[in-house]
This record gives sequence, structure tokens and C-alpha cells, in this order.
Amino acid sequence: MSLREQKKLETRQTISAVATRLFIRRGFDQVTIAEVAEAARVAKMTVTNHFSRKEDLVFDIRTDFVDWPADLVRADPATPALDAVRDGFFAELDKTSALLGFADVSFVRMVRQSERLTSALRDMHADRETQLVAALLDRHPDREMLSRTAGAHLTSVLRLLLDDVWQLTWQDVNPDDLVEQIRNSAAVAFGQLEPALGDL
Repeated sequence: MSLREQKKLETRQTISAVATRLFIRRGFDQVTIAEVAEAARVAKMTVTNHFSRKEDLVFDIRTDFVDWPADLVRADPATPALDAVRDGFFAELDKTSALLGFADVSFVRMVRQSERLTSALRDMHADRETQLVAALLDRHPDREMLSRTAGAHLTSVLRLLLDDVWQLTWQDVNPDDLVEQIRNSAAVAFGQLEPALGDL
């Protein structure tokens, strides 16, 4: 990464962090882009250049979130898609990754209290499914329906597990216990898909 790219990334991360703190404190819908720019000590245009939508200030990992399952499938064409996504999930679980929904309860509360943010999250899940289906169709262009249903099933499991992470976070479950509960639920959920998708 060049120095210019690194500086651009640092600016983006700073803006997102400042914005998220403001949204948590005052509510997403109550804070303007101009107020974010002032708090981050940048021009309003700098904010909009880095983030085309206000929601992206919160979900700054949107691209990674959406692309992640498809990237897992594309990384090793010899590995069955179910195994790739399942193994990738458990690897991220060990890191309590934001890709799986790990966040502070204040972040969860902020999203739940804003219809715009909950709608944006739904869109992210839908886009994630679209990307995964595309990756599966690249592997199996002659198995369209199976690729579509596999993408829907796999991303539904990921969505349900994210919902569980957030619910357990909301309930203030001990972090170690939370991870263990999610690990057990994931094993069951992915295991249910094995008979249908094991060789895809």
C-alpha cells in the first residue's frame, strides 16, 4: 500500500470511528453529515467522498461483509462450498470477527433503534447472497437451481448466527460463553446442510 493509499484508509477509518461514536451517543438519525465532518475535523465533502451513504459510516466493512462468503468459495475451487464457508466461519469465530456480528452492545442498540440501519443490514445480507450465488454459478454453470438454493441456505445460516451473536450480546452473555454457544449452533446449522450440499 502506498503512503497516499495508507493515508486515505486512515482518514476513512477515523471518520467512521468518530461518526459511530456520535451515532451511539445521540442516535443515528439525529446526527448530520455536517456534524460528523466537524467532529472528525474534515470537510463535509471529504466525508461524502469516502462514504456515499450515511449508513456506510456505520457499516464501514460493508464490502468485506458482502464479499466474504463468495471469496471463501473462490479461494479454493477444489474445496466444497459448504466446507469453505463453514471453515471460514469457525476461523472468524475464533477471532470474534465483525464479519460475524461481534460488536459492543452499544453498537447493537444503535442499529436496532434505527430503521435505516436495520434496512441497510438486510440489504447487506441480500447482497451477500447474490455474490455467493454468483461464485457458485462460476463453479457450476450447469447447476443453476442448486447454486441458487445453496447460496440462499448458506447465507441464511450466516444471518441467523449473526442474529444470535447480537441477541446474546444484548443479553450480556459472558464473551467466552457467547462464542461457545455460537460454535455449537453453527455446528448444528451447517451440519443440517451437509446431506444436500456436501459435494457442491
